[in-house]
Amino acid sequence: MKEKMKQAFAEYRFFFIAIALLWMKTYIVYKTAFDLPMDNKMQEFILFINPISSIVLFLGVTLYFKGKAHRRMIVAISAIMSFVMYANMVFYRFFTDFITIPVLFQTSNMGDLGNSIFELIKPTDILLFVDIIVLAYFMRRYDYRPARASRKQVTLTFMAALVLFIVNVGIAETERPQLLTRTFDREMLIKNIGTYNYHIYDSILQSKAKAQRAFADSSEITDIENYARANYKEPNPEMFGKAKGKNVFVISLESTQNFVINESVNGKEITPFLNSLTKNSYYFPNFYHQTGQGKTSDAEFLVDNSLFPLPSGAVYFTHSQNEYNASPELLKEKGYYTSVMHANNKSFWNRDIMYHNLGYDRYYSLKDFNVTPENSVGWGLKDKEFFKQTIPHLKEQPKPFYTRFITLTNHFPFTLNEEDQSIPEWTSGDGTVNRYFTTVRYEDEALKEFFDEVKKAGLYDNSIFILYGDHYGISENHNEAMSQFLGKDITPFESIQLQKVPFFIHIPGDKGKVMNEVAGQVDIKPTIQHLLGNDTRGDIDLGTDLFSKDHGDFAVLRDNSYITKNNVFTKGKCYDKATGKPVDGKACKPGAERAKSDLEISDRIVYGDLLRFYDKDKAKQNK
Repeated sequence: MKEKMKQAFAEYRFFFIAIALLWMKTYIVYKTAFDLPMDNKMQEFILFINPISSIVLFLGVTLYFKGKAHRRMIVAISAIMSFVMYANMVFYRFFTDFITIPVLFQTSNMGDLGNSIFELIKPTDILLFVDIIVLAYFMRRYDYRPARASRKQVTLTFMAALVLFIVNVGIAETERPQLLTRTFDREMLIKNIGTYNYHIYDSILQSKAKAQRAFADSSEITDIENYARANYKEPNPEMFGKAKGKNVFVISLESTQNFVINESVNGKEITPFLNSLTKNSYYFPNFYHQTGQGKTSDAEFLVDNSLFPLPSGAVYFTHSQNEYNASPELLKEKGYYTSVMHANNKSFWNRDIMYHNLGYDRYYSLKDFNVTPENSVGWGLKDKEFFKQTIPHLKEQPKPFYTRFITLTNHFPFTLNEEDQSIPEWTSGDGTVNRYFTTVRYEDEALKEFFDEVKKAGLYDNSIFILYGDHYGISENHNEAMSQFLGKDITPFESIQLQKVPFFIHIPGDKGKVMNEVAGQVDIKPTIQHLLGNDTRGDIDLGTDLFSKDHGDFAVLRDNSYITKNNVFTKGKCYDKATGKPVDGKACKPGAERAKSDLEISDRIVYGDLLRFYDKDKAKQNK
């Protein structure tokens, strides 16, 4: 037996060398490319062993081949697994997250990423593939051509992979019970079962999600209606109908976080115009983005549907054919013309398909704007030029209108021509953060100019303006520079505070006020509907009117973190908002059930396409 094992190791030596190289490389990437905090030595041990089972499984396929074919398969599978790891590395550098199956299939976005991808790629990345080149060289040099493995050897290899995985999960469960049911936390899955096993698990989840629609039936909508009805809050009579019949401007502020409001850099205000809006608008300083991997498109989905995005991928891609109960469709019934203005390719984020399904009358996309190299930077048309070119479109639109505007300039990697920079870059050691302040300032100036143009066009007085930050711009990968700017350590608690985005409701002629309620993007739809005087009782909304006296202080994020008036729950710990320090978990218990229920209900609606069973007229009659 011992001799047979020695013979097998000798004959398939490069097979075992490939396993060892891929294993060590994966662990090194864990430690150098990802921020995976370890609480104890057992977690470190789990991180070390978790790649081995999937590596043995995939490279075990090469044992079905012999000679040159075996050698080529080792190189091919090693290269594919290395590329998967590399894709996660690049994705993590900006999003501080890991790729999911739906994201991998969003290939129509890739051609438009341009400078953003190049900014994330580093020359040293080539080192990730050096071992494969060296391995291929030595296999060829030594004329490595083993015989096809016996059925018993192949079976033992796959059994070993299975046993290793079971042991891995068994140990991980002692550290993190219910590991495979906590699917909202991708970081936890990577730490415990590894990148490759995570992708296998993710593919199973996606298959399960696809099956949910097939097996969904009309009886499920009753539960959804009951939940929405229980969640409904009576509107504030002083605000209900305050903007009835007015045009609605909904402006998405790309990558804009709330920490820039009323702040300065190098002695200059970052957002002077937005700062002025805090004095004559309804300004919400405790407002959170609730997006997932779909980022801007997720924010759009939240704003129009009062539903949450999915835990992986983008709803705009994965469920664009669903039936929805969206604002554009509802407002068209009230005589509104509905449109979106965004100077980008119409297919980016699958918008052309999704907008049609949400009920928009018109999508003013790239073809509707004059875009040249001179008026563009980064992702496309500069914000000042974009807003200027929207004015003729606004004038020709039927009134009243509900129009969303999606800005571009304040987008990673935050590049801006020198002549457009009103404030100099900051001076930390982090170029991304340094440039961020200059592009936010440019966006702010573009907004001011747009408001002036709207006034000149005679549209200002009979309109309301909704401005919201769509998602974070500075990821956790830049915590060192952010800590320097804010003057404090970026703990998990502080990281949640950085998920706040600006939210303004500007009603000309209304003084407004600062609204300190905890809220999120899911609350925008019912708030707008009530301002326009539309009854939402019976609508499927998971958010509530921000002006309702019963609104309550609550926001749940897509990663299952949630914020209440006094506490923050994130990464399994409860924090006191006043001190930022961890406290007994009981303090966060009141919000736990609502957070869990809101996300689960929303996922059921989207995955099961349950709104196809929703009878809106009947629901209104039973309200």
